[in-house]
Order: sequence, then C-alpha cells, then structure tokens
Amino acid sequence: MIVFLIIGGVGVALLLLFLVVGDLLDGLFDFAGDLLSGAALAGLLGAFGFVGALILGLSDSLGWSIGGGLVAGLLIGLGAGWLSHRLRHGGDHSTVRTPALVGRQAVVINPIPTDGYGEVRIVAAGQITKLNARSVEPIEAGASVYITAVLSATSVSVSRLN
Repeated sequence: MIVFLIIGGVGVALLLLFLVVGDLLDGLFDFAGDLLSGAALAGLLGAFGFVGALILGLSDSLGWSIGGGLVAGLLIGLGAGWLSHRLRHGGDHSTVRTPALVGRQAVVINPIPTDGYGEVRIVAAGQITKLNARSVEPIEAGASVYITAVLSATSVSVSRLN
C-alpha cells in the first residue's frame, strides 16, 4: 500500500510544482500534444496512487488495485488534460467587438440630442453593453434604434427603427 501512497504523493507534488512554476515547464510535454499536460500527468499519478491504495485497503487484491488505479488515473488524467487544453486554447468568441454591432438593434436608455451623445443598450454575445450614441435627429429614451456606424470603441451612430 505504501507504494500506491507514494505514487499518489508524487502526483500531488507534481501538481503543486506545475501550479507554482508551470510557465517555466509549459513546453515540457509539447511532444505529446495538448492533452498530456502537467495537470494531466499529476492527475493520472495522483488518482492511480490514491485509488489504488484505497482498493488495496478494501480488497487486499493487488490486481484489482492496479486495475482500478489505472482506470481512475486515466479518467482523471484525460479529464485534467482536456480541461487544461480548454483553458489554454479557449477563445474569446463571446467577447463583444464593437464593429460587429453594426446593423444590430439597440434601445435608447438616455435620450440622444441632435448635437450630442445619448446612451444605448444592446445585448450582444449574452452581455449587456452600454454605448454612447449619436444620431442626426433627437431620439427619446425607450426608442428602438439600429446601429449604423462605429464612431469609436465606446460610441456608435444610430438611426430610429421605422
């Protein structure tokens, strides 16, 4: 049983090592693809060791403890590898980009005067975004408008919906 506990302890120590100096060791497993990361290796060793020790303590069968430890280690290792891959390579596709708002509908929340700025609210990518808005005509609060142009990162030009 002590061997299983040592293997589990090595897994936990590797996890701590990768958490502390992970950026320095980031390219260590590049030869194996993205799914074999430090977190995946640490999860595999930790789960193999601790689940193997648990099964050995409950059943006194070395075969069952090795088999159960391998299954648990592979599942946890693959899960940790997949999660670390998603965290590293997950895009910012839900980030709102102002130029992508042209042609979309918005609601005026602060009246837009003829020669000044008001404010509009738009829901884009599941996020409520408030932007300064300008128009060629005055538009009252609560009116529906559509965005005709982007003036800056925080302001747009709008027209009333017909």
